[in-house]
Amino acid sequence: MATPRANLARLLLHLRRRCPKIQPPFSASSSPPHGLLAGSSLWPPPPSSPSPGGAWRRAFHDGRPRGPLWRSKKLIGKEALFAIQGLKRFKGDEEKLADLVKRHVARLLKADKLAVLGELERQEEVDLAVKMFRIIQKEDWYKPDMYMYKDLIIALAKCKKMDEAMVIWGNMRDENLFPDSQTYAEVIRGFLRYGSPSDAMNIYEDMKKSPDPPEELPFRVLLKGLLPHPLLRNRVKQDFEELFPERHIYDPPEEIFGME
Repeated sequence: MATPRANLARLLLHLRRRCPKIQPPFSASSSPPHGLLAGSSLWPPPPSSPSPGGAWRRAFHDGRPRGPLWRSKKLIGKEALFAIQGLKRFKGDEEKLADLVKRHVARLLKADKLAVLGELERQEEVDLAVKMFRIIQKEDWYKPDMYMYKDLIIALAKCKKMDEAMVIWGNMRDENLFPDSQTYAEVIRGFLRYGSPSDAMNIYEDMKKSPDPPEELPFRVLLKGLLPHPLLRNRVKQDFEELFPERHIYDPPEEIFGME
């Protein structure tokens, strides 16, 4: 009686004999695949010899991907997550918070510190974000960056922390950095929500001194927020019409605000 191993060997031999010969993927007369130059040592490919079973095998890998392609995903490291949790846990206790910053947060790598700052801004933990920003400013590798200021100022403005936002704004201007139109728009919107149109106009006057070309967004925010203040709105409207003559502005009926 034949053993299972002998039966398996006969089955494999039978399948190998019935398998048709496979032609080689490309010949010397065909064009080289992507990534190979004609005349190089890798082209034309060396002649392939058939395997014992009669099937052709590739002489080399042609460079095409095998299996699915994965894109790298930005993740927050364990050390950064531990720092975020600790900062949120001890934010009401200055002594424990200072100890955590000294023992753990200050020892984080550059990428982890930036990740902690961004995550605190995303979670609207703006007081902790300001503290983290001050820690980053003391690092040797720190360089003034407008986008770092922008994210922090916008986070503060969305949380109606306008006093803190203007402190960061002053630090940014001291480092000879000018905000972009989105930053101007969010700060102006924050002051309008805060009920301070005069401060919004101060930011508008500062925007007019910016070396960057003007954009519509801050003007639109002001024109909408200054509807209850027609005198201030007319000033902004005149500037808008001079800068963007082809754009239109919606003016609501005057009786809405009792200005018949």
